[in-house]
Amino acid sequence: MSEQKSAFLVLDDGRIFEGYAWAKHGETFGEAVFTTGMTGYQETLTDPSYHKQIVVMTAPHIGNTGVNPEDYESERIWVSGFVVRNPSPAPSNWRSSGSLEQALIDSDVVGIAGIDTRALTRHIRDRGAMRVGIFSGVDLTREEMVVRVRKSAPMEGAFLAADVSTKQTYVIKPPANIKTRFKVAAIDLGIKGATPKYLAKLGVEVHVMPLTTTFADIERLKPDGVFLSNGPGDPAAMVEVISMVRSVLTARIPLFGICFGHQILGRALGFETYKLPFGHRGINQPVIDLTTGKVEITSHNHGFAVAAPKESSFNTVYGAGHVTHISLNDSVVEGLALTDTPAFSVQYHPESAAGPHDSTYLFERFIDLMQKPQIPFTEEIE
Repeated sequence: MSEQKSAFLVLDDGRIFEGYAWAKHGETFGEAVFTTGMTGYQETLTDPSYHKQIVVMTAPHIGNTGVNPEDYESERIWVSGFVVRNPSPAPSNWRSSGSLEQALIDSDVVGIAGIDTRALTRHIRDRGAMRVGIFSGVDLTREEMVVRVRKSAPMEGAFLAADVSTKQTYVIKPPANIKTRFKVAAIDLGIKGATPKYLAKLGVEVHVMPLTTTFADIERLKPDGVFLSNGPGDPAAMVEVISMVRSVLTARIPLFGICFGHQILGRALGFETYKLPFGHRGINQPVIDLTTGKVEITSHNHGFAVAAPKESSFNTVYGAGHVTHISLNDSVVEGLALTDTPAFSVQYHPESAAGPHDSTYLFERFIDLMQKPQIPFTEEIE
């Protein structure tokens, strides 16, 4: 562990937490968010959805299992900063190939340790997600640090998916012992590596395509379905992608969206999206599937939600639809489905890396939708 030097976490409402410098020293800015997972910090760090966010871990002891190349969800660490209470001084796990702190230093990620992350989490919970800065080794007064934080960019209106999306299409094929059943165009808005791998195991040849993919590009591929991935930023800023999704719906190509993709489908259907007070992040979020009555423990990372009617079905230019999933914590809409057009979405991560596997059945729903594009989501699908 590096030598302990003072560091400050500064929120844009003026509250300051003092701890010690950890990982890279310097300054960084982003949106302050907390995640409630007790494990999976490496998957969190490498999830592109956390781009431009400073992540607070609510679990007090972080880093004890180190890091390894197998658990990376993308090619790099994306968080703008990392906040922990008690970092492990040495990793201890048979899969570990290095320490968490060194991985953060190698990725130029500024961190802070030794602060009361429970108090910070309660503050964000009560006041809402806000801009934040971490400062270590800088010669600034407290007032100057607050001013610098308040001048940093907010998350509302942010167009961030272009930073994390692939620049060219690549293909994930099913394993050699599994027959290819379908071809899917997966629009990379910040996709996690576990998602195309999971689809491939179900016999799907996944073409991971850039954010700039047009409907004409999709038509040339002739996919059996379109997948919209997770990703960072404000869904209202994704004007071109929303337009492309509307063309997919008009063409009646089966579509499945998760997380950011769920929000984009919602906007394509004509609903507004709105900023949640502090979002849903972690691997223990309870959601009820209204089509089956089952409760799932799910993995989330989102700060926006879709303003769709929960109590009744709705009508769109693509036909009727209804809300399929609801958060049991705050009643936020967590899933949408159309009855007359083959499309559905959920607000969370069914691939759950790391996290529970209660929701992997959603990939089977997508497979079923590609087999029978007219099927309505009004009954349980085995």
